[in-house]
Amino acid sequence: MRPTLLILGLFSLLAGCASNTIDSPRTSTTGAGYSATGNASYYGAQHHGKKTANGERFDQNALTAAHRSLPFGSRVQVTNLRNDKTVIVRINDRGPFARGRIIDVSKKAAEQLDMLRDGVVPVSIKLLEP
Repeated sequence: MRPTLLILGLFSLLAGCASNTIDSPRTSTTGAGYSATGNASYYGAQHHGKKTANGERFDQNALTAAHRSLPFGSRVQVTNLRNDKTVIVRINDRGPFARGRIIDVSKKAAEQLDMLRDGVVPVSIKLLEP
């Protein structure tokens, strides 16, 4: 019993020392606030009507998005780096869970970013002031 508790204690200490690199090394929280660059994907029909992490129903026709750590209700400007198209979305879900992606946008937001055909595109995201 004691060795198990010792091992669990050591793992807890190590977990507390681990760095958080969820988004990417290209993340900034200085100046005007949070910003990041990385890949975005979108989710739509298969999730339409299901509950999001904040408890509301997902609407693929709303301008919403999933982010791993930004507070629910945050507004984020997303820019498609391939064509400079932008959209403002509200964070209402957690994700994306695919490696290398920093945000999942709704189908409506993906349409405005002109990314439906590609599915995954490089983006920059910037947290807007409330």
